[in-house]
Amino acid sequence: MKKFLFMIALMVGVVSANAQIATQNSNALDNIGVGVTAGVTTPLDFNSMFPINTTFGVVATKAITPVLGAQLEATTSLGDNHFADVKTAFKALNVGLNGSVNLPNLFLGYNGTPRAFETSAIVGLGIRHAFDNGGNNIALKTGFDFAFNIGKKKAHSLVFTPAVYWGLRNGNHIQFNHNNALISLMATYIYHFKNSNGTHSFKTWDIGAMNDEINYLKGALDECQRTQPVVVEKPLIVEKKTETVINNTVTVGEWTVEFEQGKSELSETAIGILDSIGQDIIVDVIGTASPEGTPEFNQRISEERAAKVADYLTKRGVKVNSWKGIGVQLNRLAIVKTLK
Repeated sequence: MKKFLFMIALMVGVVSANAQIATQNSNALDNIGVGVTAGVTTPLDFNSMFPINTTFGVVATKAITPVLGAQLEATTSLGDNHFADVKTAFKALNVGLNGSVNLPNLFLGYNGTPRAFETSAIVGLGIRHAFDNGGNNIALKTGFDFAFNIGKKKAHSLVFTPAVYWGLRNGNHIQFNHNNALISLMATYIYHFKNSNGTHSFKTWDIGAMNDEINYLKGALDECQRTQPVVVEKPLIVEKKTETVINNTVTVGEWTVEFEQGKSELSETAIGILDSIGQDIIVDVIGTASPEGTPEFNQRISEERAAKVADYLTKRGVKVNSWKGIGVQLNRLAIVKTLK
């Protein structure tokens, strides 16, 4: 009982330590993988270990969360061990649905991409059909997946799985022992399809860091308004702003303008902010995008936003030293910073 309570306390501590990391919700068809598997099986009682039965088949996987997953497998066995009377090439067929628990992600937290090596506990139920008498048996699978995630984007996995298939049915009775069980060792290749978020895995957001940034910006805005209030017709978003005002125009500081989702056109509010910037100064312009959309689209729209702001300022007489888009950040913005 003490060991059980200790494990519960440990898991609560792990969850609390990672509570500031949020995982982006995925679509129904995200985090899907398909693969082929091959290996060997033999009776667990070892009374007739040889000949070892060759086994192969196909698998489909679905990562529900970074910790929990599901597997659908269909395998068939060759060889004569326990199937001596079967005259067909295929001796038995096993179809099962398994659940998986990613142990590193459970205890160490998910870091945004799959690890190079991961271990998962596997348990599931299936139907094992033997072709000798046409009988069916309920098969309980227990085992571990040892996965090597390959490639820069971790789109490929090579998985080694030692497992036991427990035959739970003995006539009209339920049993759970080694006399009607098979031990297996399988090697599986899985390809993970690309998700709607542009990756082959879950995306995460550091909520703690984002909250710290928001609190910093709020504090900077409050300080700016306290020491030098600015009256505008519409609400103005100010980011880390320090200003020098000459003849009702700002010549030194930092300005932030917002855009609509998926757009790069300047709104009236944005134009009003840009018109408050004094002429004959030098600025850098940085464009950003929010998380929606593909990485390619977000990079392009951030560049378009920076370019629109730079073009508008240039026509007003403001010298633009450089402009660039940096893709996904906290919001859909263009940030103007003076160099002097």
